[in-house]
Parts: sequence; C-alpha cells; structure tokens
Amino acid sequence: MEELYTLEREVGRGSYGVVFEGHMAKTGQRVAIKRLPCISPECIELYLQELWAMRATAKNHPNVIALHGCLLQTGSRTLVPLRSGRLPLALVESTLKGSVVGYGSWTEQENRVKSDTPRCRTGKNRTNLSGLFRSTTKSRLRAKSESDVFNHESQGITNSGQSRYESKERTHSEISKTLMRTNSGFSRPRKRPASECQEEVNGVLRRCSALWLVMEFCDGGDLNQYLLSRPPDSQRNKSVVQQLSSAIAFLHSLRIVHRDLKPDNVLVSMAPGGPHVKVADFGLSKMCVEGGQGSGGDDSLTRQHFSSTCGSDFYMAPEVWGGLSYTAQADIFSLGVMFWAVLERITFLEEGSTEEQLGAYVCKGRWLMPLGEALWENPDLLVSVPIKARRAPPLPPPPGQAVCALLLDMLASDPDARPTAAQLERRVYVAMEEDAAL
Repeated sequence: MEELYTLEREVGRGSYGVVFEGHMAKTGQRVAIKRLPCISPECIELYLQELWAMRATAKNHPNVIALHGCLLQTGSRTLVPLRSGRLPLALVESTLKGSVVGYGSWTEQENRVKSDTPRCRTGKNRTNLSGLFRSTTKSRLRAKSESDVFNHESQGITNSGQSRYESKERTHSEISKTLMRTNSGFSRPRKRPASECQEEVNGVLRRCSALWLVMEFCDGGDLNQYLLSRPPDSQRNKSVVQQLSSAIAFLHSLRIVHRDLKPDNVLVSMAPGGPHVKVADFGLSKMCVEGGQGSGGDDSLTRQHFSSTCGSDFYMAPEVWGGLSYTAQADIFSLGVMFWAVLERITFLEEGSTEEQLGAYVCKGRWLMPLGEALWENPDLLVSVPIKARRAPPLPPPPGQAVCALLLDMLASDPDARPTAAQLERRVYVAMEEDAAL
C-alpha cells in the first residue's frame, strides 16, 4: 500500500500525545500529525471530544485549526482511515463502560507504564505544539511502533483542580508503513483479507490503540512565542484580538465551548497578508445540546451549564475557580484575560518556569494571583484597565477608552454581565474604530 503521509520529526509533546511534522505524500503539503494513545477511558473521552469538535468546525473558519483526517491504529503496523461522520465505536464503548475494551497486549503494555508514573500538581494544562515553526530537516522518518511509549502526561480533571502524569520515553522497534491510504482517501476503509478480519467484530474495530489526527501545520508557533519574540506592535495586537473574537463567535455559533482558552492553545500560521491565529486543542471542549433550555443562538448557549473544573489557572473564570456550574461565558472571561495581556504585553513567569507567558493577574505582595481567583474571593475587586504598574519598555500604548470598557465587561465577575461571543465580535470592531477616531 502507498503511504498517505510521511513523518519528518517530532515537534512537540504535551498533556496527551506527541505531535509530528509531516507531509502529504501526494502533494507535499505540510501537516501536523498528532498521536493520541488510547490507554484509559478518561483519555479516550477527551480524544473523542476533540475529534468531534474539530469535525464540526471542519475547514470553515480561517482562525480555527483545520482537521484533514483521522486514522485509527489497530495494530503495530496497521492504520485505518476513519470514515467521515463516524466515531470509532470501540472507543465510545470504552468511555461508556469506564474500562478500555478489546485492546489486548498493546494496551496492557502502556498501562503498566501509566501505573508507574508520578502525580504532580500544575495549573498549566497544556498541549504544547511549540516546535511547529522550527522545521529544518527534510529527511523522512518512519513512525514508531505501537510498543513505543512516549512521555505521556495524562491529566485527571476534578473539581479541585488538575493533575498530570508523566513517564519517561522508551523507544523500541520501528514500523515501516503506518500512515496508509485507501483508493478513496478517507471516504471508506480498505477491504482486508479474512486473515486480518480478526481485528473486527461485526464491522466494529476492536483494537484501536491510538488515534492519529492530521491537522493543518502552523509555522509561527503558539501565541506566546509569536508575540513575545517580536517588538510590540499595536496593529498586530489588534489584529490578533479581532481574529480571536471572530473564532470564538464561530465556535459558539456551532455550540462548541472551548473551556481551555489560553495563548498556548492559539497557534500562528504565517501568511503573505499577515499572521493568521488559529484556536486549537479541543480536548476539553464540549458541544452543547441543540436547542438547550432557552431560545436559539447565544441566548440558549449561555443556559447550558457545566460542572467539571476545566482550564488553566491564570485564564479560568471566577465561577470555575469557585467550583460552581458555569456556561459558555467562561470562554469570554478567558478571552478577556488574553486580550488584556496581548494589548498591554502583560506577562508572568509561572513557578518553576523561565518561560514568559501572556496573562493578566493581581499582585499579592510578591505573589501573583490569577485574576479569576482574585475575583472569586472578592467579586467587588476593582480591576484597573489599563494596568497602572507597567513593566519595562518597550511597551505598546495602552488601549483606548472604548476597548478598556469592553475588557472590563469581559472580565466581569458576574457571567451574565459579560457580552456573548456574537456581541463581542461586533463590539471589538466598534471599540477599535471609536478609539482610532479619537
């Protein structure tokens, strides 16, 4: 069989999987290929959420990462394209039963590694695609075999916060042809001889040990790396804010709530007309039930409630910090933190890290407190936009009065006081035009 994709190199490791740079064998187009191991029902549920959300967005918005296809790894040397509109039923069954079904020795091998991994507390919760913009090699690498156990960080998300598991990479043998294509691409799986049908029971794949997501390639890194590696530029910052507001309005119109918006989960694609930012990493996203409890549109979306504490500390809304039920308006708060940080270049260093992050916060003596946590403790806290204690130059000029008013609305402690995503998209453009006219 012919190879559909070639793997060039590993470019990132994160919370759930490994990301490779690759190429489409037929066209040479660069792609990002993400391998997600199916080692626990909790991980599988997040993978299916990510797959479902990315399929819903398809390639319909320039500021949302595009999914080209999905393949199921059903053996050490076998990958099968997943049909459009279908979910792998064995994985769905695993999430419903609460135990991984039908994966045999491969899963047992990876579960042994998982049981040896230590727990550590963190507020980062990232899937890091940071290496996507540093490609130099053109050599073709073969994918690792199913027995390759990578540095997997599996997160457990509870109402008290987040945890991650880490394990050391162990490399064994290689496989020669993993990313295969059929005569009709992703439209239907290949016909297999009877000797291979042992991996199917009544047409259902039973031994999927990993999902491979093939996505568009972003060569500008994540938003932190892109902006902080360049001198401040007001026009660039405004463009980023406008593009992100458009992306979230699009996602919310499809009833997708991201629940983990932060600069790490925004990738940048370089283009002749300027950079395109792309919202990515939908592992914690939720698709709301059509219709909801109210009327259509954003109004009903704000009535869909969630209870799982999801997100990253410096971007979580007050109601999420407090363990309350929350709505899509939590995304608006996260955007407000990002917008404020982007427009004024506000950064922080997370404990134990030397890498600057974009994000707004409250100073408590020598300690930095996430803005959402501070507002949960004191809903009447006066948020000062623009920030008064400014960092060392060079810095962009502070946002104008109309933009400041919008940011304060986005960062309101009361979720109902924040604009909806559709309202936000309109107000961003109006506020920037008003400030430009002054």
